[in-house]
Amino acid sequence: MNFLRKILFPFAVLYGFVTSVRNILFDKGILKSVAFDLPVIAVGNLSVGGTGKTPQIEYLIRLLSENHKISTLSRGYKRKSEGFVLADATSDAGILGDEPYQFYQKFPSIQVAVDANRINGITQLLSQDNAPEVILLDDAFQHRKVKAGFYILLTAYNDLYCDDLILPAGNLRESRSGADRADVIVVTKCPPQLSAKQQDAIKFRLKPAKHQQVFFTCIEYDGCVYSEEKQLLMEELAGADKLLLAGIAKPEPFFEYLQDAKTETLVFPDHHDFTQRDIEAIKTKAKNNIIITTEKDFVRLKGKLPKEQLFYLPIKSSFLNDSAVFDKIILNYVGTSTGNR
Repeated sequence: MNFLRKILFPFAVLYGFVTSVRNILFDKGILKSVAFDLPVIAVGNLSVGGTGKTPQIEYLIRLLSENHKISTLSRGYKRKSEGFVLADATSDAGILGDEPYQFYQKFPSIQVAVDANRINGITQLLSQDNAPEVILLDDAFQHRKVKAGFYILLTAYNDLYCDDLILPAGNLRESRSGADRADVIVVTKCPPQLSAKQQDAIKFRLKPAKHQQVFFTCIEYDGCVYSEEKQLLMEELAGADKLLLAGIAKPEPFFEYLQDAKTETLVFPDHHDFTQRDIEAIKTKAKNNIIITTEKDFVRLKGKLPKEQLFYLPIKSSFLNDSAVFDKIILNYVGTSTGNR
């Protein structure tokens, strides 16, 4: 434990005590959770940011949307709107937040909603004429006022919750024991070549409960980058002058994948609200070269930078093994659930 963590550790003990008491009150029914009569899947983590929730939500959308009416419900972090908002043609990243707007742009067949009050958000969705059959709750593992029917807990390969401490000494939002609420645990951002022996070693460290299965995923990068008007093959970018730009929690893998000798990089905070001053700084550093950013940043930068310069690199979550097992678990829950009580 480094010096700063030693100083902050007493505050972490206090924070952990408060969150533990809250969880006990929900577990005993003293604080009430609301369940709804349709399948509700919550995706979240124990730590603060950077575990790959967006690719996991998108994986579930692809899995379920062909045969079910899907809605995603997010808080809409850093959005400029308030209350319940259902995405439509007038929406943008400022109204919805970057991740929900990304869902809306990529999956026009589903409903995308935001509301910090998840109970109200679900109630509003169910009151629509075209009510959903399945709701995906984004970043809702600690939102215990809603009782989801199925919980997916994410933890990053290089930042496992079993190795972390509670805020502010570490990055955990609650005690590691909160992992017991999960139905499945997904270790994200793994090296694609992670062996079965290495996976077993991680499972041993996580110590899953008997009812839990542990899965392993990696980030799979697209073979092209995309602008509003065209796409370029990755081979066309080799050796080209370019600026890599990221405003996400942990941008290192993105940079490592694209970086070469002629690459400049520019880093902004997660969910950064790009100002005009930022835009001018980006233009100056990029000169007339191509700018490649993440999908999440692209939805916030689109329209602010020249469209012939601005490209994004799509990613998706890919299971190292047992994807059919994971899919079957999810499909069985959705197919057999008449609710989540």
